Amino acid sequence: MKRLLLAALGLMIFKPVMAQDSTETKNPLTISGYAEAYYNYDFNRPVNNTAPGFIYNFNRVGEVNLNLGFIKANYTTDRVRGNLALATGTYMNANYAAEPGVLKNVFEANVGVKISKNNNLWIDAGIMPSHIGFESAIGKDNWAMTRSLVAENTPYFESGVKLGFTTKDEKLYVSAMYLNGWQRIQRVDGNTTPAFGTQVTYKPATTITLNYSTFIGNDKPDSLRLMRYYHNFYGVFQVSEKFGVTAGFDYGTEQKAKGSSDYNNWFVPVLIARYSPSARVNMAARGEYFQDKNGVIISTGTTNGFQTFGLSVNVDYAIFPGVLWRVEARNLNSKDRIFLERTSAGTSEQTFRKDNLFLTTSLSIAF
Repeated sequence: MKRLLLAALGLMIFKPVMAQDSTETKNPLTISGYAEAYYNYDFNRPVNNTAPGFIYNFNRVGEVNLNLGFIKANYTTDRVRGNLALATGTYMNANYAAEPGVLKNVFEANVGVKISKNNNLWIDAGIMPSHIGFESAIGKDNWAMTRSLVAENTPYFESGVKLGFTTKDEKLYVSAMYLNGWQRIQRVDGNTTPAFGTQVTYKPATTITLNYSTFIGNDKPDSLRLMRYYHNFYGVFQVSEKFGVTAGFDYGTEQKAKGSSDYNNWFVPVLIARYSPSARVNMAARGEYFQDKNGVIISTGTTNGFQTFGLSVNVDYAIFPGVLWRVEARNLNSKDRIFLERTSAGTSEQTFRKDNLFLTTSLSIAF
């Protein structure tokens, strides 16, 4: 009898434990972080130790610095999601200069709700990553070490409301956005004009991604209203296990004057090829061209405006899981003399030249 009682007691204790294990769920809250230190050598040796004004990543030269560092909290359940990331670094200084107060350090802050029980349809609101382009501010996620000219001069982040839908097979994603402006958290003073964005991403195969994104809006006070229309196309093709190609083309137009039917335009093609000889090593080469004759995005004050070719090559080595070392050589060549060069060591005398060569290295950790 004693043995039967003990066996029964054992079953009573064991069953609840088994039930608890079988219903255990994943913690919806995760904490992650990223930090990327760098050294950028500019062969033109500018007096102010700053890269040209249209470069926003790794923009301090001749010194060791932090490009981007952030801590992020992510909360995800079946029907609710949210992100909060606070950041610092020279990237934040350059890209958030127009934002007031503590907004200068908000890398991401948004909340989303799934509004359909049976379909993957979400509404997200707050400060979100941009829907334009194939490069992000997080260096480890990009094939090239530095950002392309088109990435540097289109939004990295945006603020507003987004309605997004993903098909059940996850091959198609479509979204529409109401935005506060062109890379804005806080709308420009005197601006009451809403901005809008759209995105369509199609993945016909696991090795192919095709994307078309748009922006429509005015990023100036109403008294100076100039409507901007922007189109972003790109494709990512993983040709083989070791070789991939990314190709992009952007085209933008903006009114020459308020109410005008005449427009200034600019366009930017870019091509990146990446080769991965091993799990730890990646190599990439990039070619790009940015033409903005009328200085809508990049103003030079020169005869031909901004017409610049860029070439770069980089090598990446994953030292440990989550730790990445990168080295890149990059040359920019312009039609006009737009790059400042220090004429002699130890002086502040400068002149303009048509090309600019950079040698950059970075060390990042993601956790």
